[in-house]
Amino acid sequence: MDKLTAAQVFLDIAITQSFTATAERLDISRPMVTRHVETMETWLQARLLNRTTRKVSLTSAGVQCLDAIKLWVEQAQQLEHQLMDQQSLSGKIRIATSMSFGFSQLIPAVKPFLNTHPNIEIDIDVQDKTADLIAERIDLAIRIAADPDPSLIGRPIAQCDSVLVASPDYLMRCEPIVTPSDLSQHRCLGYKNFERHIWHLKQDDKHQSVEVPCQLTANEATTLLHAAIHGMGVALQPTYLAKGALERGDLQQVLAHWQPKKMDIYALYPSRRHLSPAVRALIDHLKEYFMNHDWQTICL
Repeated sequence: MDKLTAAQVFLDIAITQSFTATAERLDISRPMVTRHVETMETWLQARLLNRTTRKVSLTSAGVQCLDAIKLWVEQAQQLEHQLMDQQSLSGKIRIATSMSFGFSQLIPAVKPFLNTHPNIEIDIDVQDKTADLIAERIDLAIRIAADPDPSLIGRPIAQCDSVLVASPDYLMRCEPIVTPSDLSQHRCLGYKNFERHIWHLKQDDKHQSVEVPCQLTANEATTLLHAAIHGMGVALQPTYLAKGALERGDLQQVLAHWQPKKMDIYALYPSRRHLSPAVRALIDHLKEYFMNHDWQTICL
């Protein structure tokens, strides 16, 4: 049996602590998960997992081997990707992303990728809801999220800074916002995808979480940005989206000495087994692009 696949299955079990969850995430049967684990244990001549009816955990040998197995898998994947890069990639890639991220960040990010791979077509589906990747035949979703959909495979490709903003008019006619707790007395603008609107802020070693009242909610960041510009309240916005309005004076930063929690940007896909070389190459490209470009400072 393929030792690399067995190692990837073992690493996933170390995260999920469940044979069933790993089987669902990797789109393989539970007996196949068991066979992969047996392959690893036979190969390394050690019991790697403790199994009970309720929980799976690493043995001391499993803990000892974990980092080495991760490194081996990463090196094997890097070699695989290098070999793929030498081949001509082709095909259509369907991407789902939000409107704000799509037009401001994804378009400039995919331009050099398409120049390098002229036989690849990209179809961007702009939507501000959680897409059903399988039903909608979407290859890749790019989402800014604190906790990505656990039913999908998620690879972080960047981190997104955020900023609290409000219009000069709103700040002039309302009570001053001096501390994070003051936000609970203000009109705030929130994302409708969250049941509770809790904003997490930090200043040096201090952390504070505030549940804010949201008179207006929307499922898309640009809508909330324009609501803030029109003086409708305080908004928590991605820095890349709010920067232009801040520099034009349409918005002012609120609680400038407090930093909102960073959000991860994920490349999400339904299954590792069916990930095409073109999609894999695009994910690698996006991660490298956002790592090497000062993309959050571009004004819109």
